[in-house]
Amino acid sequence: MPEIRHLPEAPTGRRPLPPGAGIDAHRHDTHQIVYACRGVLSVTTGTGIWVAPANRAIWVPAGTVHEHRAHGDTDLRLVGLTGNPLGLERPAVLVVRPLLRELIIAYTDPTGPSGGPSTGPSGGAPVGPSSGPAAGGREGDGGERERLLAVLLDQLSRAPEQALHLPAPRDSRLAAVCALLHRDPADNSTLDQLAARAGTSGRTLARLFRAELGMSFPQWRTQLRLHHALLLLADGVPVTAVAHRCGWASASAFIDVFRRAFGYTPGRAFTM
Repeated sequence: MPEIRHLPEAPTGRRPLPPGAGIDAHRHDTHQIVYACRGVLSVTTGTGIWVAPANRAIWVPAGTVHEHRAHGDTDLRLVGLTGNPLGLERPAVLVVRPLLRELIIAYTDPTGPSGGPSTGPSGGAPVGPSSGPAAGGREGDGGERERLLAVLLDQLSRAPEQALHLPAPRDSRLAAVCALLHRDPADNSTLDQLAARAGTSGRTLARLFRAELGMSFPQWRTQLRLHHALLLLADGVPVTAVAHRCGWASASAFIDVFRRAFGYTPGRAFTM
């Protein structure tokens, strides 16, 4: 992330993104909810990658340098917040239930109550002046918009957090193994086999996964495969091909893991 833009205020609004498009590295002095009501969105920071389908949102706290990438035809919704209803100072993936989804869409829709703000062409500040104690609402917005935001914040504070994060390794041996599996998530090598390729031992790698990434090797590999699966599904790859390319023994095994992680089957991922 060589060039980092600074935005005093996190934008609020809607930004459609074609497949593969993104928003370059930037930071803002206020918090933000990032939500793709269609498609899949990834957010990358110096500490890892967060990926969210249409029933998950990503919390980006103030000051976090991050960049966005769209996978599939993505309808990106942004909600800038000066308050911190979650009390989180790190990025997180949140479960978006139907009511919260509709609140985010209504609040960021330019045709919604009082005309929600839209982001500029480069993903910068909202078009038009902004004000308000909690979010980038426009000056002159009525009580309806304030009430909408109040309910949105209430639902947001109740949204469960989900571990859909691929932390970035620091140790060079661990980074080498993670890079191998990022390139080929279907690689079914054991930890000892991967350790030999990285010039270390399986025991050392197991300790590093726990110490640096906060999870066991099997947990991390499942997270990696789910991340890759979401991106492939967003590109229109058939479920059976996704299962094979991400390392599951069968489509049914993949569907079971996917359903337990996201609450629906891969076939429904982009029909919701």
